[in-house]
Amino acid sequence: MEMYRSSGILLHPTSFDGPHGIGDLGESAYRFIDFLVKGKQSIWQILPLGPTGYGDSPYASFSSFAGNPFLINLDKLVTVGDLSAVDLEDVPDFPVDSVDYGWIINWKVPLLEKAARNFLANAGVRQTDFKNFCTQNAAWLDDFALFMAVKQDYDKKAQEADVFGAMWSNYWDEDIRLRKPKAVAQWQKEKADAIALQKVLQYYFFQQWTAVKRYANEKGIQIMGDIPIFVAPDSVDVWANRELFFLDKEGKQTVVAGVPPDYFSETGQLWGNPLYNWKVMAERNFDWWLNRIRHTLKMVDVIRIDHFRGFEGYWEIPAGEKTAIKGKWVKAPGQKFFETVKKDLGELPIVAEDLGLITKEVKDLRDRFGFPGMKILQFAFDSKESGGINATNHFLPHNHVPNSIVYTGTHDNDTTLGWYQTRTDEEKDFVRRYLGRDDHDIIWEFLRLAASSVAKWAIVPMQDVLRLGSDARTNTPSVLGGNWSWRYRAEALNDGTSGMLSYMVDLYGRDPVAWKEKEEKDKKVT
Repeated sequence: MEMYRSSGILLHPTSFDGPHGIGDLGESAYRFIDFLVKGKQSIWQILPLGPTGYGDSPYASFSSFAGNPFLINLDKLVTVGDLSAVDLEDVPDFPVDSVDYGWIINWKVPLLEKAARNFLANAGVRQTDFKNFCTQNAAWLDDFALFMAVKQDYDKKAQEADVFGAMWSNYWDEDIRLRKPKAVAQWQKEKADAIALQKVLQYYFFQQWTAVKRYANEKGIQIMGDIPIFVAPDSVDVWANRELFFLDKEGKQTVVAGVPPDYFSETGQLWGNPLYNWKVMAERNFDWWLNRIRHTLKMVDVIRIDHFRGFEGYWEIPAGEKTAIKGKWVKAPGQKFFETVKKDLGELPIVAEDLGLITKEVKDLRDRFGFPGMKILQFAFDSKESGGINATNHFLPHNHVPNSIVYTGTHDNDTTLGWYQTRTDEEKDFVRRYLGRDDHDIIWEFLRLAASSVAKWAIVPMQDVLRLGSDARTNTPSVLGGNWSWRYRAEALNDGTSGMLSYMVDLYGRDPVAWKEKEEKDKKVT
């Protein structure tokens, strides 16, 4: 992956400002891109864009291919005539600084469905475009639309029966749970209207996202997006591809994903994701994964593979365990997989999320294919991290390598201000000694530290750019509730903030255009 020295911001679209309770793909998205340009940023990193459900996590999507309808901008639906201005006259008094997902579902989903019905009822040139979209995406769209239509029906029944945790694998009737042809045909017939609505919502999403991405690219911004290595158990990915996962004949998981106990957790982390049957995957030339990567590269310019180490080996936990303690490491065919990816798709812009328990084998897999890894500055000064608080810690800038990306923190970390406020005296002392400065403006110092690293890319969460505390944190792993909800206010995108970013780019040489021009000039001289 070719990388020029650059910098960028980590921000998920749900965090945009706007009047409709959640960030979306309307004018706020374009204002943010303009803000990036003004700050001389070159990279916009986002989280997965799939439809979210319980827990609101973008890492637990109903589909690895579909888009999140919550991100659809309603004003644009008014512009094309699928909603009227009257429909948006009585917008609730949504929170300004956070997303209330329950409120959003109750208010926005009916409007989206109304727009979709209006779209289907009106013949026109867009109908041809819509049909082309459905044909081009049929490989995933047909199953997704059916899955969501059936899910809505069973979720309603579960709610009425006060059943918690209902999923396709534990609540649906056997015939549709196991996708028996007669049942599939019957549901397709009975839920034809609901299926059509789901397809229109996906059409809306991809229209709007494609326009946003095009605008970003035209402005010189690359978008980096995530592929979570695992998929959600309650997803069409598993329901429609049962043979690719370790499931029993009833569709229930036999083993699940997680990570073993460590100094952060005595019982490890029990994620509960289905595990891939890599033998079957390999027999099919990894076709599901290849399609997933192809599709993702239509949506983003660079892929970050979350939990990259899972391609070398993964922690397998028997289904039904209450913790991750009784698991075991199982080898994964990472080398064969990435060789197949390279053979079929060529050299790809892939970044490896190489955090956690990273062995020599994982590093070798990463380096064999030249994937950049990640360097987290918060980990550099954490006494519990590998290397501790001393000069050997590989997250410290003097140990960075050019083929990497430096972060102050990620979406799973506290904000840098919140993190620093909870450090021990020993850790704070090491920070001050390493910086050679006091800590009266620790965020500024960490931004400088990231920008000055030899790592080719430096990416900072928007919360750190705005110097915010723990109440602006994106996610706290293993904690339910309160995650994925932070939003900034419109006034955050001001000249002072963009000027600070621009200053860092100029001071530490993170303008990729300048590096490209220098490279071309050097070639001519040679």
